[in-house]
Amino acid sequence: MTKAMLIDITKCLGCNACTQACKAANNVPEGMFRTKIEEYEVGTFPTVSLNFVKSACKHCLKPACASACTVGALQKTADGPVVYDSQKCIGCRYCMYACPFGVPKFEWHNQLALISKCDFCVNRVDGGEGPACAQACPFGAITYGERDDLLAEAHTRIQARPDHYVNHVYGEREGGGLSILYLSSEPFENPLGFPQLGDTSPAYANEEVMHATPTVAVGMALALSGIYWTVKRRNEVKNRLAPVTVEPNKEA
Repeated sequence: MTKAMLIDITKCLGCNACTQACKAANNVPEGMFRTKIEEYEVGTFPTVSLNFVKSACKHCLKPACASACTVGALQKTADGPVVYDSQKCIGCRYCMYACPFGVPKFEWHNQLALISKCDFCVNRVDGGEGPACAQACPFGAITYGERDDLLAEAHTRIQARPDHYVNHVYGEREGGGLSILYLSSEPFENPLGFPQLGDTSPAYANEEVMHATPTVAVGMALALSGIYWTVKRRNEVKNRLAPVTVEPNKEA
């Protein structure tokens, strides 16, 4: 079963308890964040409200970051988390370009800069605990559990309060499905700014490119070798056929 989290945006008050719990549980360096609270406005002046949403890795069911990684530093585990192995990472940043949510962050301040991202507190999950952010939330905005159960809970909440929630669970199908699911009272595209994704993960396109790369590379190498051999052969023939110029004997 896939582990997941359901984030009810309508319950988030922006207290940052999840952010601090994440930093403490994962020894996140000062100035870096694996999860953070982002603000968005609803309404128009003079009736405007400031609202909050937790932002972190979505732990996609078919992660584009992992499919783009050339060295296997990012992997999708059987339980759901997308984990990162800094020992394998070469800092190519392909994962940053591949992720539709802009999640992986490059540690520019480090001399040997690598990637930083939420790993779903995988060590805590393996030990039978939930992610630190979910346990720290004082308002019940984050629920941890099995993905199927959380989807059922999300739809139950929508049916119970259709005037409170938009009729959509973000992450149920977006990008092939996410392990971080969202409920909201506002449209996800605007004002929340969530990307509009189809039902297919970008990972499939990445895999096609990655699988084609060796073939293209070999083809290019053969083509360049052929061009080199052809040019070299022409020059050899040209040199053999060139007229020989005899310099006059200046001493005569």
